[in-house]
Amino acid sequence: MTKTRELAHMLPSYADAALIYSQANRKYFTGFVSSLGYLLVTKHDTYLFVDFRYAEAARTTAKNCKVIQFKRFTDSLKEIIEKENLRVIMLESSAFTFEMYNSLEDTFKLGKVSTIKTDELDKIISKMRGIKTEQEIELMQKATNLTEEALTETLKQIKVGACERDLALFMEMYMRKHGAVGVAFDLIIISGKKTSMPHGVPDDKKIEYGDLITLDIGADIEGYKSDMTRTVALGEVSDYQAKVYDIVKTAQQAALDEIKNGVSCGDVDKAARDIIYKAGFEGCFGHATGHGVGLDIHEKPSLSPNNCFKLESGMVVTSEPGIYLDNEFGVRIEDMVLVTENGCKNFNSFPKDLIILGN
Repeated sequence: MTKTRELAHMLPSYADAALIYSQANRKYFTGFVSSLGYLLVTKHDTYLFVDFRYAEAARTTAKNCKVIQFKRFTDSLKEIIEKENLRVIMLESSAFTFEMYNSLEDTFKLGKVSTIKTDELDKIISKMRGIKTEQEIELMQKATNLTEEALTETLKQIKVGACERDLALFMEMYMRKHGAVGVAFDLIIISGKKTSMPHGVPDDKKIEYGDLITLDIGADIEGYKSDMTRTVALGEVSDYQAKVYDIVKTAQQAALDEIKNGVSCGDVDKAARDIIYKAGFEGCFGHATGHGVGLDIHEKPSLSPNNCFKLESGMVVTSEPGIYLDNEFGVRIEDMVLVTENGCKNFNSFPKDLIILGN
């Protein structure tokens, strides 16, 4: 069964169709990427609406759908509403803005269509996307392999005086030259005191002797993302920095050991958080232990405190605890893993012992 037909079968009995706008979900169901487009999944058929810019490519590439080239989307949508006698359409609530809905409202009224604007459709799609296919897993493994290759080459560029922004650019270019359509997100390569900021931005800062360097990185292969973080040092580390690194490494492994089918996201987070807090760093780990990854770099579920959602085999999540000491330094280690029945399979193979460059 195709993904579009699976979605049609999962729609509640009172709904005739689902209208999808987000680029990632259109890619998920049709394999086609465009900046603008709409996907209408009915109980009987699937329609991908694109304008002139994408029509030829869509007809060649898009799968499991009928491609409709529109001049005015509302006119083309009205034709399908009448053709299939649609009366209730579920909307992708996270993607439709008030402005977009208002532009469609007259069309719905003329067609005597009721719309469901809750997050019900979003939850159905999220559940589908949460369980990865073999093809999706293969693409994410390729993205991880390329990320680790790029990391190996980038570490060779790190020396006193190297610029954070230049390192990020080097890594992105390496990924693109070796098969990535782009980076999975804006790469985070930061050093020194800036490592205390979980999402610091690389700039013109020069790497200094004794700096810790955080590299939070990922590649995009055919739309699917990888996500990993390593913290390395240049020259030397203090005993305190080494201690913090070891605590984070232990916490990260504890979370990995907890991940398996049926375990709650909150329990995974607790496994890592308890180690960090008991070591005296409560308040220094303010984000979730992990998150889902796929077509988007941040997908459900969130491996966060008190989240009772249970992991399922086939999900892909990260384990990325950290300790961040304001205006001093920070340490984060992150792997991406596939949830299995009895544990997890790590996409990453890059070492997690502290790498000290320049020695």
